[in-house]
Amino acid sequence: MKNQTTELKIEGVRVQISSKKPYDRLLASLLEDIGESPIDLTALDRAHSSRECYQAAVKELEGPGGFMLFGLIDHGAWTAEAGASRRSMRVILGNPTLALTMLKHDMKAGLFAPVELLLLEKPGNESYLIYVKPSSLMVVESNEELLSAAQVLDEKLHALAVKVTG
Repeated sequence: MKNQTTELKIEGVRVQISSKKPYDRLLASLLEDIGESPIDLTALDRAHSSRECYQAAVKELEGPGGFMLFGLIDHGAWTAEAGASRRSMRVILGNPTLALTMLKHDMKAGLFAPVELLLLEKPGNESYLIYVKPSSLMVVESNEELLSAAQVLDEKLHALAVKVTG
């Protein structure tokens, strides 16, 4: 029996916010909000036997903007070896409680949850914060419940981005 492959074209909406902050300050502002140590979701899940306990633990770990850090990829560090001189950090962040509001409507939305930001140094001691609007990636077929939940994520992510870049 052959495996079936399906391809579906999607169009993401990239958001780029310029910041007068130097790269280091932008990164520090973001990590101040979402935390500096990545959260281990599997360990968090195993440590709480009830949904109520789990949700309380998530609430305690989330930053003021409602997100927590899941991982960092320092593109600037590894690309420097190839001659690229701009600092760049890919930041993986999210909130499992918020993710559930989308995943319960379509588990395929998990391909884009958690979300990612790219912090990029720009000339003149300034920086960019770049992300792809989550709803533009998650909602590729008609699904009003998913769209509504993903738009809440869009708003929260944009609010965080505006806050830390300002």
